[in-house]
Amino acid sequence: MLTVNYYNDFFEIGQQKINFSFYELSLPDDDPVYTLKKVMEDLDFSGLLANCSDKGRTGYNPIMMYAVITYANMRGIRSIDRIVDLCERDIAFIWLTQGRKPKRDAFYEFKSKKLTSDILDDLNYQFMRRLQKEGFVTLKELFIDVTKIEANANRYTFVWRGSINYHLAGLLDSIDKLYSDYNSFLQDNGFGEKYELGNAQMFVIDGIDKVRDVIEKNRKRKITKHKKLSNNRIIEIDNCSPLEMLKLQKNLMAIADGEGIVFVNGKGKRKPKLQQLYEELEHCGQRLMSYKECFEIMGKDRNSYSKTDLEATFMRMKEDHMLNGQLKPAYNVQIAVENYFIVHSYVSNDRTDYNTLIPVLEKHKKAFGEVLEEVTADSGYCSEKNLLYLKENKIDSYIKLQDHEKRKTRAYSKDIGKYYNMKTTVFDDEQVYICHDDRELRHINTEKKEQNGYTQTYEVYGCSDCSGCEHKSKCLYKYNPDKDIDKNKVMKINEVWEELREKSHANIQSEKGILKRQIRSIQTEGHFGDIKENEDFRRFNYRTSDKVYKEFMLFAIGRNINKYHRFLYAKLKKFEGKLQEKTA
Repeated sequence: MLTVNYYNDFFEIGQQKINFSFYELSLPDDDPVYTLKKVMEDLDFSGLLANCSDKGRTGYNPIMMYAVITYANMRGIRSIDRIVDLCERDIAFIWLTQGRKPKRDAFYEFKSKKLTSDILDDLNYQFMRRLQKEGFVTLKELFIDVTKIEANANRYTFVWRGSINYHLAGLLDSIDKLYSDYNSFLQDNGFGEKYELGNAQMFVIDGIDKVRDVIEKNRKRKITKHKKLSNNRIIEIDNCSPLEMLKLQKNLMAIADGEGIVFVNGKGKRKPKLQQLYEELEHCGQRLMSYKECFEIMGKDRNSYSKTDLEATFMRMKEDHMLNGQLKPAYNVQIAVENYFIVHSYVSNDRTDYNTLIPVLEKHKKAFGEVLEEVTADSGYCSEKNLLYLKENKIDSYIKLQDHEKRKTRAYSKDIGKYYNMKTTVFDDEQVYICHDDRELRHINTEKKEQNGYTQTYEVYGCSDCSGCEHKSKCLYKYNPDKDIDKNKVMKINEVWEELREKSHANIQSEKGILKRQIRSIQTEGHFGDIKENEDFRRFNYRTSDKVYKEFMLFAIGRNINKYHRFLYAKLKKFEGKLQEKTA
């Protein structure tokens, strides 16, 4: 009953005359607000209405609230205070609200509690299906790109994994000394035998030795003015280590109670040795727990986060406010576009694009089934994992390779040390490479490498004897004639990866692929250029990835309806390639 009332209230079903019709008279006939309401009439709001309670006082119509927020985003307005003001002054907003004046608390509650990310996706996908029926999109191809938008976090509240590792190594040295002092204290005073306490053994944290090695190397490199090595090794502090320190504190407290040692504080009072040990253990334990918490917040997939938005990662932005390569807390925002319409958006805190493609394609499959046939993206998405996923799902890849421009150079085709510039033959059912000096490189073994849960397989080929070869300096990587005189040529080839690369490269070099690259650069990068420059959307207003996603998705839905409005009024046409220039 509640649902029907909301629909009747907003869409005026069964009414001969529209309420507040005098507001409508002042609006132009081609105002986008009419297109918005036309679109919303065909949407199913059951998911949104399910989040609304029918108990207590009746709140504002959630369909009306969604319409107001969407229309505000159509006009590039994201501020709630600005929307509240327009509901009182702007004729289009007054027409949507039918004269009601929702306040900021109502909008905040609606966006935070009732309008979830899943509901937004569902409403957008319903609109996409309408566009598919009307012939504006096919949902069989996607053009994907990504940009970084600054998070609503303080710029200098960063936490770095390398910095934590550095201080953790120093902390563990201090704790090791404390353990020695603790054991000496028990032995010197005979408390070990009296209270049946054994010597404490210092705990070990895996990987800290390699962190210490990097620290020592960086100290030497600082003297020689060389660039510092990265110290972002993933360290995990187990739950037992802080508990071990807590046991020592309990032992010291038991000794204090048994010996009548009183803890003192204040000026002019000397703390007993036991109290000093107790407080140092407590201080180090608190630091260890704080580092453990930092590692848990950061996870294994990133090396930094902001204290004021724990889900934001520090990234290098194109706009540098200090002109010195400054990093900012930001989110990676990805859009999948077809015919200017944003079909999907995806927000992540990953600094790179490699891991953001598959989640978007999975969203497409879940929403529309296995209809996707072609994907076009830039070189940031080119990885074996992504290309293999496309192949397994029978999706044509039009992804640009990282070395696309390099392949056009003479140096690429003249590099005699690369396998693709060598001749091949087959001997005993095995592939053999022939180098520039006509020597054979045979298969040696197979190696596997695992990264981010994905396993890559490399075939290792090598020459048995490179002695006397006059091409060593050009063939061997970083060849040193003094040290590498007996070194032989060895190369690792990921054959699966190379096959996928060549297939994708052939696609983008075709006439169809060239057109798709043009469309991608115009539509996806055009969206981001318009969003950042014209709409001034350079920084999010909300914190945490879920709220950030909802903020951007509302903005994307508003842009989609604007595009639809322009198509309806012939202000926008489908891009079918650059027009041929007329010759004189």
